[in-house]
Amino acid sequence: MVQRDSESELAAGDSAPAFELPGADGETYVLEQFAEDEALLVVFTCNHCPYAQAKFDLLNELAEAHDDVSVVGINPNDAEEYPEDSFEKMEAYVEEGAIRYDAYLRDESQSVAREYGAACTPDPFLFARRDGEFRLVYQGRLDDAPNPDDDPSRYYVREAIEAVKDGEDVDLEWRPSRGCSIKWSDN
Repeated sequence: MVQRDSESELAAGDSAPAFELPGADGETYVLEQFAEDEALLVVFTCNHCPYAQAKFDLLNELAEAHDDVSVVGINPNDAEEYPEDSFEKMEAYVEEGAIRYDAYLRDESQSVAREYGAACTPDPFLFARRDGEFRLVYQGRLDDAPNPDDDPSRYYVREAIEAVKDGEDVDLEWRPSRGCSIKWSDN
């Protein structure tokens, strides 16, 4: 495990980069499928990282609590070097109910993670629908827990989602996400 802070190239107001990725539920997903939602939370995550595992419950709760906000997990890790992050393991996590996001997608080419500028797992990006497209309103830590075993006292992502739903600006400092580095392939 190598801890890494995120370093996204996306700035506030930038459009969500498009994607077309296979889901662990057997479906293929594109960005436009979420166009009716008020907000979209894209989280680069994985199966094996303890930082990512520590946020499964929070992301599941967010997906279940908000009908008009989609939570999309994207696993970009090199599954050849890290078999726990294979598509088959992703399917098992979904089938077992450990992951209940609106979609859990596989970015085998890692091109989507690169386009978003993701660096670690978990690395969240919250987009609000503005003028018919998703615009970045928050990128940063999900909560204030510095380590996987720590209990958070503040949930930044909940505050950001509530601001979007209330039609307000997200007034949070963008602290870099913290987690395991994305396992980039050599190809």
